[in-house]
Amino acid sequence: MSDNAYEAITEAHDDARWAFGTGFEDPLAGVDTSLPDSVDGDDLAAYCLMLGDDALVMSHRLQQWCTSLPELEEEVAVANIALDLLGQARLLLTRGGTADGSGRGEDRLAFFREEHEYRNVRLAELVNGDFAELVARLVVFSTWRLALLSRLSESRDPVLSAVAAKGVKEVTYHRDYAARWTVRLGDGTDHSRGRMQAGLAVVWPYVDELFAAHEVELRLSAAGVAPDPSALRDEFDNVLAQVLSAATLSKPEAGQLPGVGGRAGRDGVHTEAMGYLLAEMQSVARAHPEATW
Repeated sequence: MSDNAYEAITEAHDDARWAFGTGFEDPLAGVDTSLPDSVDGDDLAAYCLMLGDDALVMSHRLQQWCTSLPELEEEVAVANIALDLLGQARLLLTRGGTADGSGRGEDRLAFFREEHEYRNVRLAELVNGDFAELVARLVVFSTWRLALLSRLSESRDPVLSAVAAKGVKEVTYHRDYAARWTVRLGDGTDHSRGRMQAGLAVVWPYVDELFAAHEVELRLSAAGVAPDPSALRDEFDNVLAQVLSAATLSKPEAGQLPGVGGRAGRDGVHTEAMGYLLAEMQSVARAHPEATW
């Protein structure tokens, strides 16, 4: 089994798996990580942390479903989605550590930052509810992320472009899986339809945050490195409208949850759930720093 996760970007297989203490090599070893012309390293690092934290935190929430899903087939499917996102997190966090010259590795960034240093959208960190909420969160998250990665595959940063190109294939499956379950539950029994509609209502207040452009994203958009998040909204709305129509569900009317003083996940301002999530996710790494096995 290869220890270089970057090989999975250009090769058909994806053997690399990541866990604290397993002693993987630098996942970008042998890759040209020089900055594109006129691109600020701190901005690129911050952006990589945004996307890497989205994947890392969402992956952790999905991992918490293991042994709790209704069927073995769903256990395997959700675990594989979590592993895909974990692989994306590895590459993005490592790119963040090289872009700003800090030399911080993936483990340091994943397990040894404080809550306010994480840049994920708040949707990813919400406490798990029932299965319908899982489906609702995943269909929203994957529809948004697929639109983002599709555009990011044309980034001027070759590392981001490669990560995105591979991620498009993975997240296409994530979106299709979630969309199928949305239709299955929404167009099923009265009970399943009610649960699915309720699940959408829980996650909908966090949708607008996905498309709120942070100043870092705007600067990188102008430099041809990242898409403007607001430009993704039409595609997202069109896809969700098709899914909800097929599922005989309605778009929730829930109001959007504002940030604190205009600041939200991209600024390190999170929900109450984030602290508990990090306490669990970081517990082994903090109890045994620098450990390998």
